Amino acid sequence: MPFIPLFLNRLKLNLLFAKQILPLALSLALVQPAMAQTLSGQNAAITQPVDRNQEPLLPRSGADQPAPVDPLVSAAATITDQELQEHLYLFASEEMQGRGTGLEGQRRAANYLETEFKAMGLKPVGNLPGYRQPFDLKEESWGDVYVESGGQRYAFLKDFYAYPGMNNPVDLQADGFVFLGYGIDDSLYSDYAGMDVQGKVLVIMAGEPQNKEGNYWLTGTNQRSDWSMNWRKKLGVATEKGARALLVISTLAEGQLQQKNFVNYLNNPDMQLASETEGSPYVNSLYLTVATGKGLFGKQVKVMDKGLKKINEKFEPASREIRNALAIKVQKQINSVTSDNVLGMVPGTDRADEYIVVTAHYDHLGFDSTGIYYGADDDGSGTVALLEIAEAVQYAAAQGLKPRRNIIFMAVSGEEKGLLGSEFYTDNPAVPLEQTVTNLNIDMVGRIDKEHEENPFYVYIIGSDFLSTELHALSETAATTYPSVSLDYKYNNTTDPNRYYYRSDHYNFAKNNIPIIFYMNGNHNDYHQITDTPDKIRYDVLQARARLIFHTLWLVSQADKRPIVDGETN
Repeated sequence: MPFIPLFLNRLKLNLLFAKQILPLALSLALVQPAMAQTLSGQNAAITQPVDRNQEPLLPRSGADQPAPVDPLVSAAATITDQELQEHLYLFASEEMQGRGTGLEGQRRAANYLETEFKAMGLKPVGNLPGYRQPFDLKEESWGDVYVESGGQRYAFLKDFYAYPGMNNPVDLQADGFVFLGYGIDDSLYSDYAGMDVQGKVLVIMAGEPQNKEGNYWLTGTNQRSDWSMNWRKKLGVATEKGARALLVISTLAEGQLQQKNFVNYLNNPDMQLASETEGSPYVNSLYLTVATGKGLFGKQVKVMDKGLKKINEKFEPASREIRNALAIKVQKQINSVTSDNVLGMVPGTDRADEYIVVTAHYDHLGFDSTGIYYGADDDGSGTVALLEIAEAVQYAAAQGLKPRRNIIFMAVSGEEKGLLGSEFYTDNPAVPLEQTVTNLNIDMVGRIDKEHEENPFYVYIIGSDFLSTELHALSETAATTYPSVSLDYKYNNTTDPNRYYYRSDHYNFAKNNIPIIFYMNGNHNDYHQITDTPDKIRYDVLQARARLIFHTLWLVSQADKRPIVDGETN
């Protein structure tokens, strides 16, 4: 069904304000602020936006003196909870079918965004002929996958699981395997000591050894080491030492495989850019239930039990070869898929050779037998915030307040499949990357996490000071000059175990030494669930966060010089 862009619905009101109300207010040197009160720490709240159908009230300060006009506050006031809600109830609706990359719902969402960009008067970007940047993808889905040993074939997603992007097609037979304890190779302890694993299948336990007090041997405390927390370590060392496959026995696997959402996630096709011809750089890795793992040992299962007991009690390796034949097969099916980034630009003035890119990913997980993954917060919230911020910039420009630098608004696709849309853009930029001065990335900004239930007007800031202290200073200035939410830096760390810095589209800009700020609300129970629906969004908080991002964007666009890169990319 055709739809009328929300921007057109508001056009008459904006023209009325520009032609009648605004001149009157300017002649009186009076203005209604967009916020009736400022925040004071995390316990403050903001008021709802002024009804723009009413003539602005004229507040007085001091001895009944008129308040000075701040036209940026008026521009930010065009970002309203009502309009954000109108956008999101359409964008995260059943009609959009979860916006899965390369699927019909994603194409409908792209059409919606392009129509809005055109209606706002945004311009096509750089060398692109229109508002789309199409890119080709390679979709990989599972074929026949199994492990076989002792005359028994173990079933994929029942007895074991694997991540699609971490496994290449393989069909191998082995006359045995190496039981390698926990698969650790550390200066304090190594399961690899004295073992030649070149070309062999390795079977290990997930986690790491603990002593009888419950402390971990490697740390000496009840805190796990990186060998438990970072899956890449075990996989990386097995790859470096030439292993043929890595089978990980996990006490969690049985429970995970009983979770329908987890199984559906593993069954979803994996994607990569069509230009990427290489598969996973790691050795194939499968995660087995304890019963499956013990089944591989056959009559030698006591070797596993006694070995683990020795490791945990004495902190000594117990690795050994097991002569019990096994076979592993991983088959994949490959299809071609096309997706699009959607871009529009507000031109700059005297700094028009430089660009700021504002991003939000509009794709989500699509649908499966469980239902539609609506993705209202992830990242419908960021996408509709991007639309409203773009409208606010256009509103300011219409009043004569034009950005000095070009501002590109880019809704990217393929984020949920591995940041693919932003990777394609930075590999094939519409404007030169060396002239791109900042990326502001908005991903999940409509909800409240448990830590802020009593103080909901906050936003997590990640990366603002990683590459540029000047960008960080501009961010802080925006937050103090136009207070709407408090800035929380809890996850502003490249070593944070959640790895948020690496998990959204800003990272592809940061890899290219472009200063970034990542805005997010933190996690919640509806993350990547079919229950991430628009009725659960805090639109008043979303409004406040979007206004903050607008003010930060404006400061960057007006600065006399681009934010200097004085940090290092991690």
